[in-house]
Amino acid sequence: MDVPKDHMITLLDHGLYSSAQLLGQFLVSSQSVNAESNVNVKAENLVLLGDALSREREYRRAISTYKQALQLLKIIPKQSTSILRSSLSSVNRSSSPSSVNISTINENEVKFKIASCHAAVNENKAAISEMEGIPSKVRNLPMHLMMGKLYRSTRHTRAAAACYKECLRHCPYVLEAITALAELGTSPKEIISLFPQTPSRSGRTFSDHAESSRWLQRYVEAQCCVAVNDYKGGLEIFADLLQRFPNNVHLLLEIAKVEAMIGKNDEAIMNFEKARSLDPYIVTYMDEYAILLKNKSDYPKLNKLVHDLLNVDSTRPEVFVALSVLWERKDERGALTYVEKGMQIDERHVTGYIVKGNLLLSLNRPDAAAAAFRSAQELKPDLRSYQGLVHSYLAISKVKEALYIAREAMKTMPQSAKALKLVGDVHAKSSSGREKAKKFYESALRLEPGYLGAALALAELHVVEGRNGDAVSLLERYLKDWADDSLHVKLAQVFAATNMLQEALSHYQAALRINPQNEAAKKGLERLEKQMKGVDPDAPDEDEDNEVDDGEGDQEETELL
Repeated sequence: MDVPKDHMITLLDHGLYSSAQLLGQFLVSSQSVNAESNVNVKAENLVLLGDALSREREYRRAISTYKQALQLLKIIPKQSTSILRSSLSSVNRSSSPSSVNISTINENEVKFKIASCHAAVNENKAAISEMEGIPSKVRNLPMHLMMGKLYRSTRHTRAAAACYKECLRHCPYVLEAITALAELGTSPKEIISLFPQTPSRSGRTFSDHAESSRWLQRYVEAQCCVAVNDYKGGLEIFADLLQRFPNNVHLLLEIAKVEAMIGKNDEAIMNFEKARSLDPYIVTYMDEYAILLKNKSDYPKLNKLVHDLLNVDSTRPEVFVALSVLWERKDERGALTYVEKGMQIDERHVTGYIVKGNLLLSLNRPDAAAAAFRSAQELKPDLRSYQGLVHSYLAISKVKEALYIAREAMKTMPQSAKALKLVGDVHAKSSSGREKAKKFYESALRLEPGYLGAALALAELHVVEGRNGDAVSLLERYLKDWADDSLHVKLAQVFAATNMLQEALSHYQAALRINPQNEAAKKGLERLEKQMKGVDPDAPDEDEDNEVDDGEGDQEETELL
C-alpha cells in the first residue's frame, strides 16, 4: 500500500510538524516500489522527514536524516537526479532556511539544512564545516548571513565581515548585518558603498530611492557611532530616527541600551518601559532593563518583569540573565547558576558576562571575575567591562594591570566622565596616588557635573585624607540638586565617623525614605544604633566589620551595571 507524499507536503505547509514527522517515518520505510527506483523517492522523503524533525526542534535526528538523504544522492545516477530535480521544482518549495520547504533537492540545500541544525545546538564548528562545502558562487542571502554569524561566533572576524558584506550586496536592508559590520570596525562609508546599484524588482536602484532610504544611511551611522563608543552621537541619530518612526520598538530599545551603558539610568528605564508598553512580549535587552530595576531596588517591578519573561520565552539567554539579577539578592551562587545557564544558550551574550563578572566579584572570586569581563570585552568592549576588569585586578592587587585597563578606557572614551573616574579609582588605592585621584575625580565632575559616582569618590578621598569638612560640603552641595539615597548614605557615614551620631541618623533615615531597599543604609543604621547605645559595633558580629566598605561596594556595583 502506497503512502501519499503530497499529504506529507500538505502537513508541512500547514505547520503540522508532529503529524508530518510521524507520516514521514511511513514514507521512508515504504516498500511499495522496487529498491532501485525507490532511491530517488526515498531521498526526497528523507529530506521531508528531516524538515519535520528540525521544525519540531529534534535537531540531531534531523541531522542524521538529512545525512542519509545525502548518502542516497551520492549514488543516484546523474540522469535520475536531473529527473528528480525537475519533478521537485514543480512543487514550488521555498529555499528559505527557516522554511520546511525546498525548491529542489540538491546537495547544497541539504548541507545548509544540516548546518542550520548544528547551529541550533551550538555545534558551530560542525555547522561551518557543512557550509564551507557549499561553493561560494551558489550561496544565497540566508547562507551568507548564517556563515557571517558562524564565523563571528568562532572569532574568524575577517571571514565574518566578508559574509556580512555579501549580505548587503544582496540586500541593503539586512539590519543585523549592518550592526555586525559596525561592531567589527567597518566604517559607515564602506557599509553604505556595499548597497547594490543594480535594479531591484521594481526596476529602481538603491540610489534612486535616495530620499526615502536616507533613514537607512542614518541607521548605519548610528550603529557605527555606538560601535566606536561615540554614544552621544549615536543617541542623537537614533533620536532623529525615532522622530521619523514614532513608537518604533527597535529604536526605543537601542536608545535605552545605550543610555544604560553610559549611566543615564532614569532615561533608559523610561524608554524600556515605553517599549514594553508598545510590545509587552519583547525579550530583547530585557536583562539590561532588569539590571536597572535591581540598581534602583525596584524589586516588585523586577519580579514582575522576570515572571513575564518566563511566560513569554524561557529559552532565551536574556530571561536567565534577568532571573540571575533577581536571584542575586537571595542567593548569589544560585544567581550564578542561572546566568551560566543563559551563557550555555548563547555564549556570545555580552550582558551575561557582565552580570557573571559582578557576581564573581561579590563572591570574592576576582580571578574568575576578570576572565568573565575579558570575555565581555573581546565580544564588545564597553565601559562596564572596563570597570569590571579594573575592580577585578584591584581585588587581586594587580595595580599596574588595573591602571593599564583604566587608561585604555580613557583613551577609548575620551569624553567619558566615568572613564576618568576609573583612572582615579586606581590611583586612590595608594597613598602616593591620592593627589592624582583627586584631579581625575575633579576632571570627571567638570566634564559631567551631575555624575554622582565621581562626587561620592571625591568625598571618600576627602575622608581618607582627614578632610571631613570638605566631604560634607561637597555632598551637601550635591544634595541641593539631587535627592539621591547614596548621597545621604555617604553623608551619614562621614557624620558617624566623626561621632556626629544624630546627623548620621537623620541621613540614614532620609536614604531609607528615598529607597527602603538600600542595604548600605539598613546596615549603617543598625551599626549606628549600636554606637548610640555605647556598644562597639565591630565586636558582636563579624558580618558588620566592613560597613563603610559595603556601602562603597554597592556604589561600585551600581556603576558596573
